[in-house]
Amino acid sequence: MSARDRLSSVFKGRDEFDLTDGSIGKPLFYLSLPIVVTNLLQTAYNLADTLWLGRYSTEALAAISFAFPMVFLLFSLGMGVTVAGSVLVAQHIGAGEEAEAKYAASQTVSFAIIVSLILGGLGYFVVGDLLGLLGASPDVLPLATEYMRVISSGLVFMFGFFVFTALMRGYGDTITPMLVMLLTVVVNIVIDPFLIFGWWIFPELGVEGAAYATIFSRALAFVVGMAIMLRGTRGVQITPREMVPNLSYARKIVRIGVPASIEGTGRSLSVNLMLVIVGLFPTTVVAGYGIGVRVFSVIFLPAIAVARGVETMTGQNIGADKPDRAATAAGIAAKTMFAILGTLGIVVILGARPIAAVFTDDPAVVAVTADFLRWVAPTFGFIGVMRAYTGSFRGAGKTMTAAAISILMLGFIRLPVALGLARPDILGLPLPAFDSTGIWMSFAVSNAAGAVIAYLWYRRGTWRDADPRGEVPVGDEDDEPSDAALSPTDD
Repeated sequence: MSARDRLSSVFKGRDEFDLTDGSIGKPLFYLSLPIVVTNLLQTAYNLADTLWLGRYSTEALAAISFAFPMVFLLFSLGMGVTVAGSVLVAQHIGAGEEAEAKYAASQTVSFAIIVSLILGGLGYFVVGDLLGLLGASPDVLPLATEYMRVISSGLVFMFGFFVFTALMRGYGDTITPMLVMLLTVVVNIVIDPFLIFGWWIFPELGVEGAAYATIFSRALAFVVGMAIMLRGTRGVQITPREMVPNLSYARKIVRIGVPASIEGTGRSLSVNLMLVIVGLFPTTVVAGYGIGVRVFSVIFLPAIAVARGVETMTGQNIGADKPDRAATAAGIAAKTMFAILGTLGIVVILGARPIAAVFTDDPAVVAVTADFLRWVAPTFGFIGVMRAYTGSFRGAGKTMTAAAISILMLGFIRLPVALGLARPDILGLPLPAFDSTGIWMSFAVSNAAGAVIAYLWYRRGTWRDADPRGEVPVGDEDDEPSDAALSPTDD
């Protein structure tokens, strides 16, 4: 058997399985596996930066600990566009409406580019002030600001690739984005140390060099992704004629996407506000927190991937009027992720210090990171459960429900518990202070609570009759065009 044949046996394309008929476990697996690999490669961007900058200096490592949540915030503000596009494409494909799916994808790309340009321009001018508010120390603030200004300048390329991935996923093709990511992540990893340390003919740019490497690689991914969708030979197709912004259709995207942006922004704000609490402690704690979050970004890849797979399966099955099949997929995903992430949690508990030592040789940072990992690892399985059910909510178009669950978990549980256990004196509570360990404890508490909330909410079944495809856009119904008018004609 050739290498190509072996690869094909592991990664099956959309033409080899049906998300709306037959078995559920295998299609979900084949849909999610490439997403796991894609997200792993995507995370490699951040891990490569963390690894090389950890060798560069502790200040550089602390700088990206502040910068990464800011990147997440910018993406979160615009991620609703990508979620809306993915949901609409999935539901149209499930209903057999290929032309409508094509139009939804084309409009999504247009509005995504507009939104990313606006956010990038805004981010360039305000990141310095925001990082200062988050508590970045004087020796870390300039480095974090340099990194974020470069990232903001190239945000359209980074965001553009995420749109490509989301639209292809809604169609059911997760292999093509994986292959594109594989190419560009190799480029990033190779050029990272040249720009950070000033190898060969390149200047030593430090933190700023890591940002330039990321932007160059993502620009390459963006160009390749857009070329694939314009050709339309794989997955969903877009056309320049249908990319002319339609403000009426934009309302549909906004209605579905805004709650998803609220969810993402809520997550991002919680991470940034957590940094304010973490910033009350020494730089070693900030650096350890940054490493721990990077490790979690790898550990949670299966849950995020399966959630996106469930999102697509739910969307297509809602479009095909098969909500029971969507519910079964969500249940299978929740149980599987609880088992897999629970096992990974045991591995992390046993290897906490060696894992931390991969990123830094500072003994104090290693100790902090290991403590963080050991507290959170036992609750990894709960993250899988929560992600599975919130993914199904999004696929059904119930993006506000998914947002509410995330905000409850992070804003009303994690942050108050973290501050109350780490610095109860600030809240005026007569409790013992657990210092930085109190922050780690809050992650464990909120992870378990999030899973319970998501499961109980999903069982209510309010998502079953959701279908945003045919709803009239927000506004005066008599003045709005019908879906047929918003979709392309046959000629």
